[in-house]
Amino acid sequence: MSVVRKIYRFYYEGFRQMTVGKTLWLIIFIKLFVMFAIFRLFFFHDFLDSRFSSEKEKSDYVIEQLITKP
Repeated sequence: MSVVRKIYRFYYEGFRQMTVGKTLWLIIFIKLFVMFAIFRLFFFHDFLDSRFSSEKEKSDYVIEQLITKP
């Protein structure tokens, strides 16, 4: 039996026999969805698209903000 197959069977059997773990993984995936999908829609609007029309203007602004000292 190859090493890859042994590793696959180890994880497959472990996840198959889980009871509480499946619920915990579901909670983790729901939280990740909320963090990356919902929060992005409401809190992280597209700042550069609303201010600049071309890619050159956007890149110049970002470079200027990274280089200049506060």
